[in-house]
Amino acid sequence: MVFQEINNTIASLKNLEVSNDRKLALQPFVDYVQAKVSANKNVNLNFICTHNSRRSHLSQIWAQTAAYFNGIKNVYCYSGGTEATAMFPMAAKTLETAGFQIVKLSNEENPVYSIKYAENEHPLIGFSKTYDNDFNPKGEFAALMTCDHADENCPFIFGCEQRIAVRYEDPKAFDNTPQQAEKYTERSNQIASEMLYVFSQIKK
Repeated sequence: MVFQEINNTIASLKNLEVSNDRKLALQPFVDYVQAKVSANKNVNLNFICTHNSRRSHLSQIWAQTAAYFNGIKNVYCYSGGTEATAMFPMAAKTLETAGFQIVKLSNEENPVYSIKYAENEHPLIGFSKTYDNDFNPKGEFAALMTCDHADENCPFIFGCEQRIAVRYEDPKAFDNTPQQAEKYTERSNQIASEMLYVFSQIKK
């Protein structure tokens, strides 16, 4: 089971409706995962945005959690950018508030985080990297484009089987404002609800 605090966060999202427009946008994602599950193959998902600092990490972490929550096995979630910067501290803080156990493993400019969602599951390793970093799959994966800039300016993702746009607005717009925490939580909750929707559609 996911940690109780995450379970509580998921329960609180029940009233957050995924609109029909978003369901339509997410259908290729559902179809990709379903095809892999039906073929008994690994589901490799690489969430990509420009800086791999906010939305791609939130999407990676919530997708892995949603797959586990819905009992979908052999799902491996990654993230990357068109350039490497650093995972923004507020993204980590937002996940921590949602119930994830986060340990900062290094203190350099681009710190490495251990992000755990369940007692007996391997933690995800979070740090900023390019989408083609050696940490990420080189083939047989779907490229999930989480921001319009990366989607429009990176026309070719080498090695991906399918490219799927799941664009989210950047909470960065609210950095250093009184609304920062609220807007990061809002974006995290939207991403969580959509990832939970996707994996709830998968027939095992």
